[in-house]
Amino acid sequence: MPDEPAVRELRLVVTADDYDAALHFYRDVLGLPERGAFASADGRVTILDAGRATLELTDPHHAAFIDDVEVGRRVAGHIRVAFQVDDSVAATSKLAAAGAQVIAEPTRTPWNSLNSRLEAPGALQLTLFTELDDQAEDRH
Repeated sequence: MPDEPAVRELRLVVTADDYDAALHFYRDVLGLPERGAFASADGRVTILDAGRATLELTDPHHAAFIDDVEVGRRVAGHIRVAFQVDDSVAATSKLAAAGAQVIAEPTRTPWNSLNSRLEAPGALQLTLFTELDDQAEDRH
């Protein structure tokens, strides 16, 4: 009998003051497909599919190293969301046009990916990354 994972899905829950703007940004601009939408008496939630999920844990020193590589200085809080995209240059431009603040343009990293950094709706700091080598490991 194969070992079954204890966790089936990682779900990042973001509370956004401007729900409609955040939904438009992540669903319509970034392109995360809608898996479900629900409403309570005075609120709404939408579940968007972000593909394969991983939980990346880092210590403060390595987090500072990643920020230095991607941005040139320490800028992220204790949570940063990274999305793998086919073209980080085009995706960065598209998200910036939709209102995200570009913190750093796409930069080639020592782990051979092209990473950009943005401040996005829902007060999330995003890394967009494109793997430049199919053999590269996920270390973002």
